[in-house]
Amino acid sequence: MVLAGGAAKRLRGADKPGLSVGGRALLDRVLSACPDAATTVVVGGRRATARPVTWAREEPAGGGPLAALDAGVRHTAAGSVLVLSADLPFLGAPTVAALLAEVRRTGRDGALCTDADGRDQPLVAVYRAEPLRRGLAAIAAEHGSLTGLPLRRLTRRLDLTRISADPLASFDCDTWEDLAAARARIRDHGGVLDEWITAVKDELGIELDVDTGVLLDLARDAAHGVARPAAPLTTFLVGYAAAKAGGEGKDVVDAARKAAALANRWAAEAGAADNPKNDAG
Repeated sequence: MVLAGGAAKRLRGADKPGLSVGGRALLDRVLSACPDAATTVVVGGRRATARPVTWAREEPAGGGPLAALDAGVRHTAAGSVLVLSADLPFLGAPTVAALLAEVRRTGRDGALCTDADGRDQPLVAVYRAEPLRRGLAAIAAEHGSLTGLPLRRLTRRLDLTRISADPLASFDCDTWEDLAAARARIRDHGGVLDEWITAVKDELGIELDVDTGVLLDLARDAAHGVARPAAPLTTFLVGYAAAKAGGEGKDVVDAARKAAALANRWAAEAGAADNPKNDAG
């Protein structure tokens, strides 16, 4: 469940889930961290997303996180619910897996992340659905409504465990400064190539695990052994051939290896032409 209906006051009312980091909307980046969810519910205004989701809306709109949780949990019968805010640019699948594993291991009502300063992050968490529903119902009965109430009224009622995940997992974009820092980090950190490949796959609607090392080796061989413009054209043709062969990751690898072997033969022939005595000998 992704909560995407906040007012974004510190962003002067901007459409925060739609703001981009690394060329991808913040909401799409969060959705990419949980591709195996049986049901994905986004609580907020409808928008285009990189993959299908179920939409829900708190009543009234902008009623706060407890109202949003209540709206979202009505759309799933799952035993455990991963709850995320829509502004987590660096959340990854390993953090999601760690939260799920902790709930299974302990049998407690839920598990949440703590940030680098040890503060609880209740919107980077997994909750067991029944305690979550009971807690929300009890708060609604006590206060007459969930609107405007803080999340701590819920978390205090639940038996929660905590994990210290990747320090960046709970980094959120509450301000323009946060957004600028996230965009700078995407370009500076060591995974910029992986970020780019993921963004391209999302943009093209491709669900394919690509061995970038194989493709980079191929591009290098084509550039050095044939001609520099051969690199992008060859990788394009490899992609086309892989699609015709079935479009699986192994098809990319097979096509890339064939093209790399050809590039190496081409280079060998060019070397022989430059040194005919060596070829004859």
